[in-house]
Amino acid sequence: MIQEVAMKENAVITIISITIIVLNMMMIIVLDIKNAIMMATMAEVTAVTMAEITAATMAEVTVVVMAVITVVVKDVAAVGAGCFNLINN
Repeated sequence: MIQEVAMKENAVITIISITIIVLNMMMIIVLDIKNAIMMATMAEVTAVTMAEITAATMAEVTVVVMAVITVVVKDVAAVGAGCFNLINN
């Protein structure tokens, strides 16, 4: 009789222990998934931010280059017009 009670107690303790282990494993899996999602999100935010910075920089560079080209073309046109006036006068 006492031996049966002890066996039942051991079985209950074993079941509780296994349940705790399984719950801990599930918690670890959930935390791993959460960390993976956070890492993916951070990587995505970084990629988008870098893409935006790159696009903004490229747009800025393009504006500056176009402005410089415009000034140079105007200068060349002015020199050309001056030479044309000299030749015709």
